[in-house]
Amino acid sequence: MDLGIAGKTALVFGGDSGIGWHTARRLLDEGATVVVSDIDQARLDDSAARLGAADGRLFAFAADVTRLDDLVALRERIEREVGQVDILVQASGITGAQGAFDEIDDEGWTHTLEVDLMGPVRIARTFLPHLRRGWGRLVFLASEDGVQPYADEIPYCSAKAGVLALMKGLSRPYAEEGLTVNAVSPAFIATPMTDAMMTKASAEQGISFDEAVEQMVTEKRPFMAIKRRGDPDEVAAVIAFLVSAGASFVNGANYRVDAGSVGSI
Repeated sequence: MDLGIAGKTALVFGGDSGIGWHTARRLLDEGATVVVSDIDQARLDDSAARLGAADGRLFAFAADVTRLDDLVALRERIEREVGQVDILVQASGITGAQGAFDEIDDEGWTHTLEVDLMGPVRIARTFLPHLRRGWGRLVFLASEDGVQPYADEIPYCSAKAGVLALMKGLSRPYAEEGLTVNAVSPAFIATPMTDAMMTKASAEQGISFDEAVEQMVTEKRPFMAIKRRGDPDEVAAVIAFLVSAGASFVNGANYRVDAGSVGSI
């Protein structure tokens, strides 16, 4: 499928693993120039190596999304070495503070919101000038948790709800300039983040990793009609569509990739 993005430049945050990495691979396959970014340059270099050389169309530049000066430096480096960004995919994030609401302190809340909400805010604000040039695509990675919060991860849920509000708010003022802004909300995808969650659950309960996965699907996500973890490439496929030329009339939308996990319409 020709997405019509050959020759475009895409910046993918969270590109060292999981959904971000798979998104980068799809965009490279479609002929885009791709910059992957994450906080750790060594891990980023390793992930870029696994993506392949891509005929000089792949770059790996580290940045900390909690530091505005890092993001400004990243933008300036991309301008010098690559050019201006046409496609921005914000897929970085952390699980953040988990547990009972009354046991999570301010530090836990602040760190989670700094990465998962203020990170996307800073990224969008920093690269907005690139996307306002007549054609632009901005996709935020949200979560089922943004509309269906869970009691043991309320900071993360709150951050993702904020990301959805950010997406919707940004989708209106710049649309006439050719910029579309959308979100993708996955549920229980096979990523390092959920691997860590399942490893913790298996250790705490004395069960195997696979049993922890089955428990999550059957007991904690009962509306998931497809009884398995999702593949990150299944999310990347939807992101790739949203940044394509063919999605030019899709704006302000939240695409759920969740096997039906969200119980409401």
